[in-house]
Amino acid sequence: MKLRSFAWLLVLGLVVPLQAEIKPASMFSDHMVLQRNLPIPIWGTAAPGETVTVTLGADKQALKAGPDGKWMVRLAPQPATINLTLTIEGSATATPVVFKDVLIGEVWVCSGQSNMEFPVARALNGLKEASEANYPQLRLFQVDHVTPSAPQTSVAGQWRVCNPATIKTFSAVGYFFGRELQSYLNVPVGLIHTSWGGTPAEAWTRLGVLQADPDYAEIVKRRAQVFSPEYAAKQEEFKKISENWTKQIDQLLTAPGKPGVDWFKSDAVLKDWQPIEASGTWEVKANLKMDGVVWYRKVVEVPAEMASQETTLSLGAVDDLDFTWVNGTLVGHTGKDTPSFWMVSRFYKVPAGTLKPGPNVIMVRVIDHGGGGGLVGLPGEMTLSTASGASISLAGTWQYWIEKNLGLRPEMLGKLQNTASVLYDGMIAPIIPYGIRGAIWYQGESNASRAWQYRKLFPDMIRNWRQDWGQGDFPFYFVQLANFRKRLAEPAESDWPELREAQLKTLSLPNTGMAVTIDIGDGDDIHPINKQDVGKRLALWALAQDYGVKVPDGFLGTLPVLKSHFQKPIVHSGPLYKSMKVEGATVRLAFTHVGGGLKIKGNGPLKGFAVAGADKKFVWAEARLSDNTVVVRNVNVPNPVAVRYNWADNPEGNLYNAEGLPASPFRTDDWPGITDSKR
Repeated sequence: MKLRSFAWLLVLGLVVPLQAEIKPASMFSDHMVLQRNLPIPIWGTAAPGETVTVTLGADKQALKAGPDGKWMVRLAPQPATINLTLTIEGSATATPVVFKDVLIGEVWVCSGQSNMEFPVARALNGLKEASEANYPQLRLFQVDHVTPSAPQTSVAGQWRVCNPATIKTFSAVGYFFGRELQSYLNVPVGLIHTSWGGTPAEAWTRLGVLQADPDYAEIVKRRAQVFSPEYAAKQEEFKKISENWTKQIDQLLTAPGKPGVDWFKSDAVLKDWQPIEASGTWEVKANLKMDGVVWYRKVVEVPAEMASQETTLSLGAVDDLDFTWVNGTLVGHTGKDTPSFWMVSRFYKVPAGTLKPGPNVIMVRVIDHGGGGGLVGLPGEMTLSTASGASISLAGTWQYWIEKNLGLRPEMLGKLQNTASVLYDGMIAPIIPYGIRGAIWYQGESNASRAWQYRKLFPDMIRNWRQDWGQGDFPFYFVQLANFRKRLAEPAESDWPELREAQLKTLSLPNTGMAVTIDIGDGDDIHPINKQDVGKRLALWALAQDYGVKVPDGFLGTLPVLKSHFQKPIVHSGPLYKSMKVEGATVRLAFTHVGGGLKIKGNGPLKGFAVAGADKKFVWAEARLSDNTVVVRNVNVPNPVAVRYNWADNPEGNLYNAEGLPASPFRTDDWPGITDSKR
């Protein structure tokens, strides 16, 4: 009878099970960093009505879980600290939850698309950077990719200590930003990386924000279509097509392939083989719009002293997978079982006796199953070397032959990750309200064709995040798009300059900042590898605006040793256009953020300026510095009305300030652009 009565009490909810589970939010784990000098939100779930006690250092607070089991406590602000323990106890939970090695310091969210996702291992000198990344007080949280149809409350991931093993696949921009902060502030830094390549800003914006504005009606409509039953049926059809395509690729991965009979003869004349420059995707270097299998071949002269030794064949990164041969001997393979295979540098041992004095043939069978493909390492990474230091460069021209052209990988209809609000729901909402100092953002490429709309969408997204986080106008610093695409001989209209302008205009929001990268891009690659300067330029904004760091005269962006001599605020931005004044046939331009003065980088005249009259036809202008202003003119435009600077996909302007920071592209006119629907 007693057992039966107890069972009924359980059914009625009058007895709380002794093993009720208390669950902190998934953002909390060992090694985490909590935001200093602000209230510290800690939240999770428990049994309804259960008393939850949270202890961090000397701060101990208790509260009851709500009827839905949810609970949240905001601990008192604390200064930067290390080696704390966070304990969460429940009155109905037998075992408390204990998190160790908890730090209190500065926490930043790192978000955007592929240039934020771009990993340390593929950045400039990436392997060296990773090997030196021993920063025990720099902590990393990686948010997994998800595409939910509704807001989520948890994310997969855990905090990790920054070291050579954990940093390789982490955001390069995020890492270099965080490293710079820590070097100045000497406090723990936590980085929450949540980004996804190729995604537009609307995917990172809450649905309610988009639904409330008629200007986003088409975006909202596309989302409804994606989550409709009809679309689901199409996705099933796509799934079958994709699975069939994947089977073809997988079959190509099961064996190293069969080289032709004459391929390893150094003097062979091979039909259908074409020249290709290594160090770049075959889409760029050979205009191959395909996924599949391509063989690369190079004949290398090897001296006798090297041929007798074991050597190391270094290829840099290969996108995606490879089988590598030397004189007919298979010396290496990187397959799908290697994490992040597409960005891993290849180092293959070539046994002594494999090489011979004179010409030798190196061949790489490259299998690409999506996106770019080919030998994509840096020229300096492509070598054949010995332990004694002898080295032969493998950069430059190779030959290629297409074994299997599978066309382009079938893409999911609409790509779920590009759908309005999907990434906000899955990769931002679950983070909120984790205490942060601010956010850094690198995105815009996927919105370039709608740059005019981005003028409104991007600020709305920032307001959305700030409102939902409940921390006021927290710092939000972003990267202006770098130079990319072919350089044109004459001024022309384009969408990328308009997107940069939309980013520039976003500086009108309070507590925002923009890192200009118009000088460190790559015309052939949308993913430039110099992420160090991107991180540093973002950090300058934070150091100046949020931390009030002082520097000595002549500061050029590197940390001096004697901090006692710091007296001057950091110049954290390159010149930004302020105003224009027409003076007869010339135009005088004034700027903010001139720092120690306007400067011309390199030898020669100022470049990148164009002028137009009332006919709106821009032509290149002569430009010169004059008392920290720029004066421009063109003798064929006697009555100038507008000036543009670096208004191109890949411009070559050279206006800087004395601190070495480039001027942002700008225009003085407000004529409708090519992405303006009202044009």
